Amino acid sequence: MSKPVILAVDDDPQVLAAVRRDLRSHYGDNYQVIAASSGPEGLETVQELKDRSKTVAAFVIDQRMPEMTGTEFLVVARDVFPQAKRLLLTAYADTEAAIQAINDVGLDHYLLKPWSPPEEHLYPILDDVLDDWQAHADVPFDGIRVLGTTWSPSTYQAKTFLARNDVPYRFVDVERDADAARAANAATADGAGLPVVLLPDDTVLVDPTKADLAAAVGIHAIPEAPFYDLAIIGGGPAGLAAAVYGASEGLSTVLLEREAPGGQAGTSSRIENYLGFPKGLSGADLARRAIAQATRLGAELTTPAEVESVRADHAVKTIVLTDGTEVKCRALVVASGMTVRKLDVPGYARFEGAGVYYGAAATEASTYADRRVYVIGGANSAGQAAVMFSRTSSHVTMVVRSDFLEQKMSQYLVDQIAAIGNIDVLTGTRVLDVEGTATVESIRLQNIATGAEESRPASALFIFVGAIPHSSFLAGTVAMNDHGFIYTGVDVQERTDDWGLDRDPFPLETSAPGIFAAGDVREGAVRRVASAVGEGAVAVTLVHRYLDTV
Repeated sequence: MSKPVILAVDDDPQVLAAVRRDLRSHYGDNYQVIAASSGPEGLETVQELKDRSKTVAAFVIDQRMPEMTGTEFLVVARDVFPQAKRLLLTAYADTEAAIQAINDVGLDHYLLKPWSPPEEHLYPILDDVLDDWQAHADVPFDGIRVLGTTWSPSTYQAKTFLARNDVPYRFVDVERDADAARAANAATADGAGLPVVLLPDDTVLVDPTKADLAAAVGIHAIPEAPFYDLAIIGGGPAGLAAAVYGASEGLSTVLLEREAPGGQAGTSSRIENYLGFPKGLSGADLARRAIAQATRLGAELTTPAEVESVRADHAVKTIVLTDGTEVKCRALVVASGMTVRKLDVPGYARFEGAGVYYGAAATEASTYADRRVYVIGGANSAGQAAVMFSRTSSHVTMVVRSDFLEQKMSQYLVDQIAAIGNIDVLTGTRVLDVEGTATVESIRLQNIATGAEESRPASALFIFVGAIPHSSFLAGTVAMNDHGFIYTGVDVQERTDDWGLDRDPFPLETSAPGIFAAGDVREGAVRRVASAVGEGAVAVTLVHRYLDTV
């Protein structure tokens, strides 16, 4: 496969030469760097690249050019290569135009001239946007293939595990592809045991577990060391923040995640109000960036690592995984978050992964293109999913128990949904039943106020009916309320009799000294991504204070 292209355009010969030199020196091994000296010349180059079936990864464009501004160039170039990243070179006086370009052309970043040294002002930005391009670009594929059926729960689980762990793969439906069907039959003898996962090294996995997949693709599922300064349970925003700060501050740090880093936030199709991302970003993108940051700083991430129990001695905490592995640490941060609440209606269970999905299930968006889907729930995550599916599905219906969306949803999302023509909202409504044979065919609804019932055709249900804290593995070790939320700080003293030390518990410290809780699993937590990130960072500061006492 030929190298993807980075196209630089600037009318100043000296600047253009500098851009080309810096780009080639740092990215020449993996990208072809091409330069053009004007907007019209750049557009000719764009068309030539298209005609030659080349792939453009990024445009690096000067804003002020005599024949065409950078923004005007990007308007045209975006239509030819819509997936290419768009970066604007600008002097300080042009920043207002650059900010406007964020809305006009979906600008990914603007760079102030001069950018010397490039190691500080150019490469980190381009590294970030190119990583993002690689994660989402539709380029020729020669990697992992998952052979299965659209309606197979185990196929869905394999796809979800790979996608959420940022492992590229290609799904091939054996019901539609004769070659894939023959390959699956050859691997399984009778076609049973789907999915079949084909790896580039010719390894074949039949109906693999998450642990099998992790081992095959090089994801660490077992901690490398027996003892750590800091262990973190849960890889959502709070856990990832704790991993970043723990590793950066010199603590040997391991993060244990049962499914995939990102947590509940990682399944969000769009986060619009996270500071510093004016265009918004998906939960998966946020998780991917945090993972790269944590591992670069030295944190060890393991998945899938399901915790069975925790023992707390005075100076040592022992984490027991479901496979019997024990991990010991001096301090522990529990950031295990929430577990999705199941839809409590007849019929749903047999359709899980075959028309009933929990979370946004972005891996299934293409499956339900041009079909009618239902989003069950009325909080922000449900609204974000409805907006996402409206781009591909013929119609999206939100089913909401409350009387109006504003009760649980941010106003910006309410306004977005109201403006989208193929989304309708049924308020004051609940699901009574999910019906079908092999797959979901219809959904039976009830108006809560009147009791009136109706059955509607449906292809899929995406469920957002709340969550419960994932804390059962701590039963008997730390104090928690009747719902499973963990008491921390002053709540430990005010609501329990479990604190036995002369000092007061630190903020975020549980009833077990040296065990801290952060994020949604904690009683009193503010359920926002930014808050979870903050608590994860603060928890590490408190870990240092605790370690000074033992």
